[in-house]
Amino acid sequence: MESAMRQLIYVTRDPDPQLAEQFRQRSWQVEIVTNARDARRALRGEAAAGGLLDLSHSIDEHDLDALESCLTIGRVGWVAATARGQLEDAELRRLVRDYCFDYVTLPYDTRRIVDAVGHAYGMVALGEPPGHRVPAPASEGDMIGSCEAMQALFHAVRKVAMTDAPVFISGESGTGKELTAVAIHARSARREAPFVAINCGAIPAHLLQSELFGYERGAFTGANQRKIGRIEAANSGTLFLDEIGDLPLESQASLLRFLQEGRIERLGGHESIAVDVRVISATHVDMHRAMIDGHFRADLYHRLCVLQLEEPPLRARGKDIELIAQHTLERYKHDASRRLRGFAPDAIAALHNYRWPGNVRELINRVRRAIVMSEGRLICARDLELSDYVEIMPVSLAQAREAAERQAIELALLRHRGRLGDAASDLGISRVTLYRLLSAHGMRHIEVDAAGDRMSS
Repeated sequence: MESAMRQLIYVTRDPDPQLAEQFRQRSWQVEIVTNARDARRALRGEAAAGGLLDLSHSIDEHDLDALESCLTIGRVGWVAATARGQLEDAELRRLVRDYCFDYVTLPYDTRRIVDAVGHAYGMVALGEPPGHRVPAPASEGDMIGSCEAMQALFHAVRKVAMTDAPVFISGESGTGKELTAVAIHARSARREAPFVAINCGAIPAHLLQSELFGYERGAFTGANQRKIGRIEAANSGTLFLDEIGDLPLESQASLLRFLQEGRIERLGGHESIAVDVRVISATHVDMHRAMIDGHFRADLYHRLCVLQLEEPPLRARGKDIELIAQHTLERYKHDASRRLRGFAPDAIAALHNYRWPGNVRELINRVRRAIVMSEGRLICARDLELSDYVEIMPVSLAQAREAAERQAIELALLRHRGRLGDAASDLGISRVTLYRLLSAHGMRHIEVDAAGDRMSS
């Protein structure tokens, strides 16, 4: 039937009648053109099409621009046919690598080339149809993710945003703790008021007090006028204390007093000022260890940690790695010197094999660098500086089992917010067995408090 016909653009100076007939027998409507410039004119409508590019004749360097213009037609799945050894030309090799789904060398098997074009057509047809928009990935504010851990985090954000209780966000560096804080503020009743963030680890200890509480004119040398502190600036809104684990002990006492009384005094002042803020804090530090070592006050920690959220590490988020990489590419692709089509298969493999010690922040930075430095139409593992992670080394069966067991435990704990009983039930084991496995795998310390089982961060 005519409606089932697929269009084939056959670019060649010397058409093969037998090959063209093979395509027609397989429900292709063949359009033969002699050069790349005519290929665009031969396309009809917006539907996907197959493309066969005969490169068996020499290509003049002046024709390469026209050839690239032809190959960039997004709705055509191209296959190149070349003479053996013809792809020694670096620019021609780049065009075939970046734009063609496959290539065959002469002499070729007609069935092989018809199948190859059919595959290329199918891959293009699976893409975004004209006028259709791919649904946005699940998100909360500027955070995106579809894995179970992120869905649980999004649900928790919506719940804690309904209250004014202090929130403590734990997780490794680079996981997006500030984005979570912003999302909580945006969903809260305070969303029209200021969101003020301060990095407690980035400000010298001798300046931190004045940054937090402000100062009066003449409070110290150089204080030529009154300055409002970050806490006061956040009045009626949300104060985000990032890297709270790095807060000096002398500032911890002042912060605790403010949390207890809801009032501050500027340095050099004598007036007690009422401030109404919702406090969200975050750190990558193991706070239980910091309290044991005397680096952080337990009374302050319990004031800050009324509600606790855990940011999952990127390595535990599965397909989200590729999702975030693609989202970053779409956001920053205008920085590229050429039009980028996406990620090469070796880049996808490397993204999943790498352990991401810097988490989402590192992934975004690697993709942004690759966008600028890439010399092809697809970002490859080399552009991401992850060539060593394309293929992982073979492991023994025992090592594979151990890695799978550890990952299953980590995901269960993230899914259940560190509640050991629920995680053990989910894994189909007893809580005693879970304790034993946590010890065997050297996983982080677990402490059971009076409020229930909770994973320390």
